[in-house]
Amino acid sequence: MIREITPRDFDGLMRLYMQLHDNPFPEKDEKTLAVWQTICNDPNHHIIVAEEQGQIISSCVCVIIPNLTRGQRPYALIENVITDQAHRNQGYASACLQYAKTIALQENCYKMMLLTGAKQESTLRFYEQSGYNRNDKTAMIQWLP
Repeated sequence: MIREITPRDFDGLMRLYMQLHDNPFPEKDEKTLAVWQTICNDPNHHIIVAEEQGQIISSCVCVIIPNLTRGQRPYALIENVITDQAHRNQGYASACLQYAKTIALQENCYKMMLLTGAKQESTLRFYEQSGYNRNDKTAMIQWLP
């Protein structure tokens, strides 16, 4: 099942995120839960998940960003694409990305941008097969302390 997260999905999403850059499971402290609450309450912040037998096995984030150019049409930013290691190459990430595209179309976005730290050609080809290209724009990142 592909769907958006609900507040009760915190633990399942965090377990999946542990496979993303080797993140530790975060403390459920006031700061973390405040961020979670902010995400859950933000109508422009969508976390899409694939669920199998009650377990979150794939996810991506789709943030809709209001915009003053392009006829004031927003754009979408896709981040944190992840599938559980035991469930890869089964179409779950593709389904999450397609769900994100549906949201972007419903919000009248004029483009979607996906950032990835992946360098493996197979991963980059996967994103291209999902409709993204690596030729139109150049992503630049400045890491902050």
